[in-house]
Amino acid sequence: MSNASANIYTLGIDIGSTTSKCVLLKDGKRIVAHELIKAGTGTYGPRRILDQLFKKTAVKREEVAYTVVTGYGRVSFQGADCDMSELSCHAKGIYSFDNSVRTIIDIGGQDAKVIQLNDKGQMANFAMNDKCAAGTGRFLDVMANILILDISDLEREYFLSQHPVRISSTCTVFAESEVISQLANGANRADVVAGICNSVASRVASFAKRVGVRETVFMSGGVAQNGGVRRALELELDVPIHYNEFSQMMGAYGAAVYAYEKAMK
Repeated sequence: MSNASANIYTLGIDIGSTTSKCVLLKDGKRIVAHELIKAGTGTYGPRRILDQLFKKTAVKREEVAYTVVTGYGRVSFQGADCDMSELSCHAKGIYSFDNSVRTIIDIGGQDAKVIQLNDKGQMANFAMNDKCAAGTGRFLDVMANILILDISDLEREYFLSQHPVRISSTCTVFAESEVISQLANGANRADVVAGICNSVASRVASFAKRVGVRETVFMSGGVAQNGGVRRALELELDVPIHYNEFSQMMGAYGAAVYAYEKAMK
């Protein structure tokens, strides 16, 4: 790796509560390979995901110059050169992807984060909800199970709704009872789903407003794939919510970019 013309490969690993993600970068910019599996901290997910990643590419594990791990399970992971907070890695990854972003909304399995960036891509302010499942992917999983729906069906149901019901409880346990009562009283399933998405959006929007919402607003994390929650957030915040198919990988991508910066030092 001492040859200045040699390719520099770096690895970012994001171990969440429910999923593990990793991104392999070449020279700090080109994504060589990436992988995601639905197995997070406390499982064999992190080990399995690296096996899968290196099966997809000709790059060998020993060719990686530097590895950074982030996410919920970063402290217990063995095999990285250093660990970094998910706040820093999401900020780095998303700003590297799109330097017009000033507000990041990241909703994962167990927490939700809002990060405000300054014009240099540095964190100017943030807020985080990691004490309660309401407003997280876990909340949506619980509600989907009650409705006997796959989590991927929630977006379709949201856009079928004509008269969303109001889910007023901010506690997952009470909201669960509220949803069951709504269904027992004859509420349309799509309207209940819309109420659930609106509930998540309302909770996240409340602390987004405390942080300060500046455009461009980008949504990351697994819940970013849910168009119902994205639309509900747009209505709550009165701004467009940007996302892409790589949204769930942004923490791992940012970790890989940080790894490149550290390797170059």
